[in-house]
Amino acid sequence: MMKKVLITGANKGIGFECARQLAQKGLFVYLGSRNLENGLKAEKVLKNEGFENVDAIQLDVTNQDSVSAAREIIGRKTDVLDVLINNAGISGGLAAQNAQEVTIDTFKDVFNTNLYGVIRVTRAFMDLLANSNEPRIVNVSSGIGSHTLNSDPQFQPMTSKFVAYGTSKSALNMYTINLAYELRDTPFKVNMIDPGYTRTDLNAQQGTGTVKAAASCIIDYTTIDKDGPTGMFFSWEYNPESGIIPW
Repeated sequence: MMKKVLITGANKGIGFECARQLAQKGLFVYLGSRNLENGLKAEKVLKNEGFENVDAIQLDVTNQDSVSAAREIIGRKTDVLDVLINNAGISGGLAAQNAQEVTIDTFKDVFNTNLYGVIRVTRAFMDLLANSNEPRIVNVSSGIGSHTLNSDPQFQPMTSKFVAYGTSKSALNMYTINLAYELRDTPFKVNMIDPGYTRTDLNAQQGTGTVKAAASCIIDYTTIDKDGPTGMFFSWEYNPESGIIPW
């Protein structure tokens, strides 16, 4: 039976490339897109490349009604979801964020997507995931969310520019730890992946990595077997040897 995956923020960037690579592997991919028109455009591109196993779904992770509607639509199409990739995220703006001056509104906006959005989607689709023999959840994070790395003075010049973003990813990391722990005696595997500083709209194409390489890092953890890791934080950018980085 063809495995099924839902990717949030799948109409462009890393999410779109994840969709392409998973479609190549024979999975059926639901392309979650905040704007359905953009999602349908992404679907058309993939179908023009020969992939019929894709379907655009309107999904705004910041809106509970949208998340619930997406769950209802996908639930009419399938009883099982095998993989959830929580990819959708925002930076909070490209201007440097001073910890003493960044506004509460900026924090609220960033957390609403990067943390609360993940929680909304995960909760909504947990029942479909539980019907899978090998359910996998991958939460896309960043090394900027690592407390240990951020405590290193050599690392701080980068992280200090993204205070709201880094804080949201730290919170997401903690949510992931708890979720993985609760599911430790089940077939679920739940991991955090930092795909690296990738050229996407999130950073106005200033990143140094490619979406192809970033997506590959994420996809590796959607296909792990029953003996694979869970509750771990991986970044091949910061640890090229094992990929494991500190929380």
